Amino acid sequence: MKKAVSFAMAVAMTASLTTVGAVPVLADDVSITIFNSKTEIQSQMEEKAAEYAEEKGIDVEVYYSNDTVAAHMATRYASEDPYTLSMVDAKDVYSLGKEHALDLSDQEWVNDTDYEISVDGTVYGFPVCVEARGLMYNADAIEAITGETFNPDDYKTLDAFKELIAKLIEGGMETPVGIMKEDWSLGAHFLCEVYEEQEDVEGFITSLHEGSADLINNEKFNSLMDTFDVLMENNYAKDSPIAAEREVSEQKLAEGEIAFMFGGNWDWSVINAYDYTENMGLMPVPQNTEDGTNEKLVGGGSKYFFIDNSDNTSEEQQQAAKDFLNWLVYDEAGQSFIATDCALVPAFSNNAIEVSDPLGKSVKKYADEGALIPNYDYAPDDHFSICGASFQKYLAGQIDRAGFATEIEDYWKATTPVEH
Repeated sequence: MKKAVSFAMAVAMTASLTTVGAVPVLADDVSITIFNSKTEIQSQMEEKAAEYAEEKGIDVEVYYSNDTVAAHMATRYASEDPYTLSMVDAKDVYSLGKEHALDLSDQEWVNDTDYEISVDGTVYGFPVCVEARGLMYNADAIEAITGETFNPDDYKTLDAFKELIAKLIEGGMETPVGIMKEDWSLGAHFLCEVYEEQEDVEGFITSLHEGSADLINNEKFNSLMDTFDVLMENNYAKDSPIAAEREVSEQKLAEGEIAFMFGGNWDWSVINAYDYTENMGLMPVPQNTEDGTNEKLVGGGSKYFFIDNSDNTSEEQQQAAKDFLNWLVYDEAGQSFIATDCALVPAFSNNAIEVSDPLGKSVKKYADEGALIPNYDYAPDDHFSICGASFQKYLAGQIDRAGFATEIEDYWKATTPVEH
């Protein structure tokens, strides 16, 4: 299914010159289309596009698709009907950029971010925001039981974390943990940390493809799975983990019925619908390790805009798309749209607007400290669904750790590397 929201002007617009920051915008019956792949901000995109269209005197259409980003983009390009501006994942910029994206290397905003995507030295990807994942916590719920100020730095190791869990249980919180059973959470987020925390990420992925990886004896795999086992053992839905609904788990965390759940700052879009406490945050996944990964979140630039370079998109449309990106970076309304309306962590250093939610505040703190382990952006499109299904079997107790490792190895041996 596809939703399209069109904001055509009610009256014909005469040519006029307006500005986006210091960038001139020529509004002369220009119409642009924007593909949004970030479902939780669809309504915000629709509302802001309407305001932007009215202010700048152009038509703006915002689209969303339930298909995977790669599949949807392939369909649009096959039909020679590309979007003017497409919000995609990092790997899509690498796969589509050289053929389909406009060179943005000369844009001013390139100097104000560390998260742009370049291919062979050419900038194609505009970072929409910074996102990161780790263990979400409700500090108020923890402190109500322990009587002590919660400092996540005190629980970097699995041993220390287990002691805290035991203290929470003793204090009356019988099941302090929630686990999202969704394949994307398990397969694209938690499992990917096994790859991202390797000393040589590319070398490790190559060994998986070649079939030489020994996952069940891999130190990082076992370190993270040891932590996951502790989460499973203390899961409020332990008896039926695959039946747990994300919204229920998020509500329990928001309202302090549980204290911990693996996730990312995007979860705030769900949490903020409930009677939440402000004293929440994100911490690194606790592990008994000395490699420093238990002191960092995993994350970086998340979602990227690129501008179509084909003959189907006119120079005027391309310029209008550039103006929109500059508006996001340099106009106060655009900055506020990212940081306040969408509650996203800005990817640009010049955006000084305070992040509006506690999970985002944590991400910005770790990002500012340089304490983010980079995302691995090149897993095949079916990775999260297939490997996520294997992870769900492990969560449900249908396979053991060795069986899970074998299924992950078998998946990678049957795939081909993603070009990047």
